[in-house]
Amino acid sequence: MYAARGVLSVHTERGTSIVPANRVAWTPARFTHYHRAHSNTDMRIVFLPASLARLVPGHPAVFMVSDLAREILLTLTGPRNYDRTAGDPDRAASARLRRVLVDELHEAREQPLHLPEPHDDRLQAIARMMYEQPGDNASLAELGQAIGASARTLSRLFHDELGMTFYEWRTQLRIHHALILLADGHDTTRVAHACGWANPSSFISAFTNIIGTTPGRYRSAS
Repeated sequence: MYAARGVLSVHTERGTSIVPANRVAWTPARFTHYHRAHSNTDMRIVFLPASLARLVPGHPAVFMVSDLAREILLTLTGPRNYDRTAGDPDRAASARLRRVLVDELHEAREQPLHLPEPHDDRLQAIARMMYEQPGDNASLAELGQAIGASARTLSRLFHDELGMTFYEWRTQLRIHHALILLADGHDTTRVAHACGWANPSSFISAFTNIIGTTPGRYRSAS
């Protein structure tokens, strides 16, 4: 799934991938999933045959799209593929383009845009609270008091089950929320406060560290 414009979220049993403009989300076969477009999004979908799919990671992932990959995705999903008046698509040419696309994805680095989904009941309770109020700055100990678990236990669960700290997971969730708000046209200052940052500069730093560009440049390019 490719967001030529806007933002997509792709949900699987493994978690949620946020897909900003010019990123592509890969979902392997047999992963139950659903997706959602946020704001004014141009979504493109390409299916890979099993012979090519085995060359891509066996887990959901998000990749940065190179200029070549972008043009291939737009070509594979362009009018010739569904408009009868445009003539029949060249299947051999499409197959060649898919092979090049897989080569491009193979060379691309995975983006840190996948938010793992907790399975432990206590972590799920924390996740529900954070999804509802991503700007909540309560500490892990304070959240633990609300659900009857110690900060030490919750910290261990985040590490063992999700492979990250609570604060890393919360930052990732907030960046997901920020991308959606930016796609809806909100300015950087409003997004920073809505997502729990005390000031825009801290938000810009965290956003740039994960997305690779500032919120302002990201919004201008989307």
